[in-house]
Amino acid sequence: MARTAVPGRLTWRVATLTETTALTATARRLVLDVPDWPGHLPGQHVDLRLTAEDGYSVQRSYSLSSAPDSVELAVQRVDDGEVSPYLCDVLPVGARIELRGPVGGWFVWRPTDQAPVTLVAGGSGIAPLMAMIRTRALEASRVPFRLIYSVRTPDDVYFADELCHRAREDAGLDVKIVYTRRTPEGAPEPPGRLGVATLHTHGWPAEFTPMSFVCGPTGFVETVADALVALGHDPRRVRTERFG
Repeated sequence: MARTAVPGRLTWRVATLTETTALTATARRLVLDVPDWPGHLPGQHVDLRLTAEDGYSVQRSYSLSSAPDSVELAVQRVDDGEVSPYLCDVLPVGARIELRGPVGGWFVWRPTDQAPVTLVAGGSGIAPLMAMIRTRALEASRVPFRLIYSVRTPDDVYFADELCHRAREDAGLDVKIVYTRRTPEGAPEPPGRLGVATLHTHGWPAEFTPMSFVCGPTGFVETVADALVALGHDPRRVRTERFG
């Protein structure tokens, strides 16, 4: 999928890590202080660049998980990766890192859009969708959101407490978590993959002409997007972001 850059925002900035907490056993939340941050649209991403003492550098893209008034990333550790193990296990609070962005213009939700929204996430694909949920709350938007979130086990849910709280306190946000390997004790449904029936039951129906945002591993995204189209959704209103 092609990305669209916002003009003038591809300059590298030096950001400072101000807070880091665990999201799961293999993922961390990073909060960055970015001088002159211009704000962002929920769904956009940033590029991070690490440079070694010998001059070798490597960069990776990470979706923003925060509302536009702050810069927060959710980083999943990839054991054989060059960047994520350092970000998750080594980078200390107070450290500086190069960042540029925000980048992206297609996979974004704008609070001025009044159509119902279906969000579908696989694993760490919740990150940009969390930015949409938080922005909706910040803007006091009344646009109804439905989130369908697929994870392996209860231990793999990002932002678990926050999602539970927001769904409980906000009648306009519905959250459905699908467990593919192991469910919580006492769960009424067995584990299983997210399928057409779940999308049909917990997403907005096609006749409501919702916007649908799908993010996760490539195979997951393609399967969900195809299922939404099969359910009658306009392909132009199914936005996808994939990784891996």
